[in-house]
Amino acid sequence: MRTPRNDRIGQTGRAGKRGDHVPERRCVVTGEVAPAEGLVRLALGPDGTIAPDVMAKAPGRGAWIGMPRAELEAAQAKGKLKGGLSRALHEGQFTIPDDLGARIEAQLRRATLDRLGLESRAGTLVTGSERIEEAARRGQVRLLLHASDAGEDGRRKLAQAWRVGEDDEGSGREGHVLPVDRHALSMALGRENAVHVGVVDARAAARVLAHLSRWRFFAGSGRDAANRVSEEDSRVAGEAAGPAGSASTDAY
Repeated sequence: MRTPRNDRIGQTGRAGKRGDHVPERRCVVTGEVAPAEGLVRLALGPDGTIAPDVMAKAPGRGAWIGMPRAELEAAQAKGKLKGGLSRALHEGQFTIPDDLGARIEAQLRRATLDRLGLESRAGTLVTGSERIEEAARRGQVRLLLHASDAGEDGRRKLAQAWRVGEDDEGSGREGHVLPVDRHALSMALGRENAVHVGVVDARAAARVLAHLSRWRFFAGSGRDAANRVSEEDSRVAGEAAGPAGSASTDAY
């Protein structure tokens, strides 16, 4: 079975700072090309149903989308999504679930929380305000995260410690507020009452941020409609760069 052009690595992929190849894909709706790690793959199942494949591991034919959920659902309602998929898959007989957007967002949420759980077990993050503040002031925190119901005072205090440790006072950097509350975050990490998280390994921070950025973009926040990488994404990726200058996200 021939693999559609949309599902192959582009020959004109962007290069990293030192010539590293970055796989790219084309959104079947907008036609825009972007790094694959920021897009979502849709897979054609054996039953003819389109399903989200956010880890890009499902076998068979697939196509890619790079837009927020609201835009995707509008394109689906107008028939643009089906038209784009038909061209990319060279197939006209398939079914798109009415709740495709909700399914994608649920998978992105799960992937991000699973990544945090893996990092927790690997020992690359710390929890607890006192421990995070201590690590932050020592310049050890690479990424700061807060549950959605974290108190403003607590967020502000840790952000200040983070900026001091990074010699970045006055930048206004505050970390990321996760789209989940402390209960969901605690469940993901396997820890009690996890409200704040400090990721203390640069590569781990890049892995977490890759998932979180894609989730927030699809949900309608975190990146603009052109899918531009934020300054925070660039900073963390730069810190995670290895000796050859390539950031290892190990996220997909």
